[in-house]
Amino acid sequence: MITIDGSSGEGGGQVLRTSVAMSAVTGREFRIENIRAKRKNPGIMPQHLNAISSTAKLCNAETKGLRIGSMELEFYPKKVKGRKLNLNIGTAGSITLVLQALMIPSIFADGDVKVTITGGTDVRWSPPIDYLRFVTLPILKKFGYSAKIQLIKRGYYPAGGGKVKAVIE
Repeated sequence: MITIDGSSGEGGGQVLRTSVAMSAVTGREFRIENIRAKRKNPGIMPQHLNAISSTAKLCNAETKGLRIGSMELEFYPKKVKGRKLNLNIGTAGSITLVLQALMIPSIFADGDVKVTITGGTDVRWSPPIDYLRFVTLPILKKFGYSAKIQLIKRGYYPAGGGKVKAVIE
């Protein structure tokens, strides 16, 4: 099992999102310790919980330590499968950062991945939804990546309430 120090470098949520995405793609299990340890509110937050749990559903992974505030997580992935996911971050947590965790493993699914997410579409410290729609996706399309993101409703801090539908083929 790979062990990752979640406090290294910037020590934010990106190490979580990248770790679960790469684990889902490679099938390699991992353990991450000291999750966001240097942050004011360390551990797994609602946005991270949604990114991890949705990626876990995508690859039928087993997890240990997947809860708000957890400082450690173990992730045991299986095969990535196409499916429909409905996610509610429950806060203004970033929809784009949750999608970031799902986008790479979704291209390895055995069918389409359809995701509906409620949360924040345009929030601090995250790419806005329009950046994903009008910058990231057109660039990825040049590499053969096929996805559509439909903005249903914008959501801002502190309430969130934004809604996005995505289809990754």
